Amino acid sequence: MTPAQLIARLGKNAIPPAVLMLGTEAYERRRVKEAYLKAFPDSAVMQHDLAEIALAEVLDDARSLSLFASERLIWVVNAEAAMPRVSRAAAEEDEGGGDGPSGDAAPLAAYLKDPTPGVSLVFEAIRFDFEGEDKRRLDRVRKFYAAIADVVELRRFASHEARQEAEALCKRAAFRIDPAALDLLVEALGADVARISVEIEKLSLFAGTRVVGVDDIVALVPDARSSTVFALVNALGRRDRTRSLEILDTLTREGEYLPLALAFLSTQFRMALVAREAGLKSVAAVQSHFTRLGAPMWGSRAEQIYQTVAKFSRPQLERAIKLIFEADRGMRDARPDDRIVMEQFILQLVA
Repeated sequence: MTPAQLIARLGKNAIPPAVLMLGTEAYERRRVKEAYLKAFPDSAVMQHDLAEIALAEVLDDARSLSLFASERLIWVVNAEAAMPRVSRAAAEEDEGGGDGPSGDAAPLAAYLKDPTPGVSLVFEAIRFDFEGEDKRRLDRVRKFYAAIADVVELRRFASHEARQEAEALCKRAAFRIDPAALDLLVEALGADVARISVEIEKLSLFAGTRVVGVDDIVALVPDARSSTVFALVNALGRRDRTRSLEILDTLTREGEYLPLALAFLSTQFRMALVAREAGLKSVAAVQSHFTRLGAPMWGSRAEQIYQTVAKFSRPQLERAIKLIFEADRGMRDARPDDRIVMEQFILQLVA
């Protein structure tokens, strides 16, 4: 089940007796919680932490009848802590279970065969993500709570999804923002919609009646100064050595992590090389091509890639990727000076 599907059910007052929320996406979790709190009065909401009490105590609370509320919401955090303790080696590997009172899932399964009418349980398991090593740990949590039929997956937003949600947030906040500024906001905050929503709320208070532009984002939003990396790509494309070194100086003074800037340049040049090899002749073609490859992107990102294609020939792109590889290896040497490595990379590329 997606968060939107659960919110729709809550809006129709079709509240499940128990829900398991999996994943680290904070924005969707907050929306779900707000929807639940609208469905229950404050006096009918209780929170328990399974790192502090046993699952059996939570179920005892769910079975008890309240004199003051016919319907109750019991919000349970740290759901991973209820999982049975495992061996120390396995616990260190999985980092799941063993933090709170140990237990088994049999009491939960027995409760859900005959749940208390009017009581809704929400188990929040937000420690693990759906990718990489966390996936196996998350599968253990899912298996432990298998008796819960309604599972909500809080997956991270893809970049294009974050851009769409950011645009919707701006409309709801009733302020105007330049499309390029919105693109920069999403890019600078790594498509983290929880952070984007906070910054949009602040920007709406700042903006008043005027349009928020790129300069406002750079000045006001943390991490947005990394937008100078885009300027570095453009300066390199013009073979403007002086401007490229000036931008590198700006990145250094603002505390930019230079290996991260190099990684962005690598992505930019690699995508540009793919676009050139595919013979893409327009921004729309770039956007469509990468979307079909499973890397959806919005218009301004496709525009950046297309501009890089226009400024670099195929041999130049291949040479740039090779120089990036050498610069990355240089940064991995013992006690490297990242700025000197980047300066050497720029001087070689624009030669």
